[in-house]
Amino acid sequence: MARTSNKATMFVNIVLVLSLLLIVTIAESRSLPGVVVTKTRSEPNCDAVTSVESGDTCFSIRQAFNLTTDFFASLNPNLNCDALFVGQWLCVDGTAN
Repeated sequence: MARTSNKATMFVNIVLVLSLLLIVTIAESRSLPGVVVTKTRSEPNCDAVTSVESGDTCFSIRQAFNLTTDFFASLNPNLNCDALFVGQWLCVDGTAN
């Protein structure tokens, strides 16, 4: 009789542990109430590009194409203006979403 009781207790313990694991997994995978996850940035659509030439800076390119700093940055989101190189393509016209 004791042997059956130990087996039953072991089975119940395993079921409880698996149930707890399932509950934690479900709770972690749900989004929080009231929290809306949105895509923060989408890809810009580039309609025209220019190639960096010797002596060009982000400022000179923005001036040449009459672009604001924010719009230029949104068209070229991963651009490091301190590390421009000759031949690098920069977007100078398009839509920034």
